[in-house]
Amino acid sequence: MPKVEMKQPIINQIAAEVKDAQSVVLVDYRGLTVEQDTALRKELREAGVVYKVYKNTMMRRAFEGTEFAGLDAYLVGPNAIAISRDDATLAARILSKFAKTANKLELKAGVVEGSLYDVAGMNEIAKVPSREELLSRLLGSMQSPITNFARVLKQISELDGAAESENPVAEEAPAEESAEVIESKEEPAVEA
Repeated sequence: MPKVEMKQPIINQIAAEVKDAQSVVLVDYRGLTVEQDTALRKELREAGVVYKVYKNTMMRRAFEGTEFAGLDAYLVGPNAIAISRDDATLAARILSKFAKTANKLELKAGVVEGSLYDVAGMNEIAKVPSREELLSRLLGSMQSPITNFARVLKQISELDGAAESENPVAEEAPAEESAEVIESKEEPAVEA
């Protein structure tokens, strides 16, 4: 069996993994200890990010004709690839955070939602919060005015309730006085 035929299933596997990917990030993993590499793989796996090491030539062939073809220029030296299907910034966030503790891990480049980014671009993308966090912030900012309005209405109703409870006491006192006045008016009528 020729070598090309043996490599084709791997190329097809890479192509299938990146087919529906939101982002693909290339990293240089040289110098990581076994413990660091194991911890990184575990963290990525738990987040749903595919992290694998492939030969550069196989990645080049798998990227041909796709939006990831721009990564060819960065396929020099040993590379690992992190593929995220759900969250476009997830792989970059995890790798960037991990690179802060493991100095040997270097982000090289990446494609996020069809756009190619270099190291500086990937570090900026790593700062972008997840979609869920952005949506929760949006909902929070939308609910804030409504919540404040509801609090003001509640305070107004409480003030009105307190004012109404004070007024009946004031109204009852004149009613008692008027009853006494009526009684005093009736008494002289009886004596006369």
